[in-house]
Amino acid sequence: MADEIIQLLKERFPEAIVEVPEGVKDPAVVVRKESIVEVARFLRDEVGFNYLSFMSGMDYPERFEVVYYLYSMGREPLKENLGPFVLKVYVEDKENPSVPTVSHIWPAAFQQEQEIYDMFGIRFEGHPDLRRIFMWEGFPGWPLRKDFENRTYTYKELEPTRPKPPYW
Repeated sequence: MADEIIQLLKERFPEAIVEVPEGVKDPAVVVRKESIVEVARFLRDEVGFNYLSFMSGMDYPERFEVVYYLYSMGREPLKENLGPFVLKVYVEDKENPSVPTVSHIWPAAFQQEQEIYDMFGIRFEGHPDLRRIFMWEGFPGWPLRKDFENRTYTYKELEPTRPKPPYW
């Protein structure tokens, strides 16, 4: 079934498919970031991948990746459970990384995009509330990037960057 879906994507979006990785555990397709919304909507509405279970960011020396794990939960048009099916987007611009949001397609993406932004600094264009959720606004850097200086900060270094609660 996964091969049929990959073939369907190649036929429907020939310019959007960057790569179909070989020898991977879960079927995967790499999509151009400009096409992610169109491909995601097609996979949800016409193929039946109605559940985004997981999103993650990856940091490689030459690029970032955003990875989407999709499942079909046995609704139309697929009447069977299917998955995982993996979408990937390569983000070449490491200075100003961004990808269009899919939170309007799969609501589960809302908080996962916030987390990826908070940890990697990848912006999700069109996200309705893109903000840091683990670190505070003003935190120096993106903790899961390979170039993040992983050290313990002193109180004096971090205190000026933390917002003061309203009751102070």
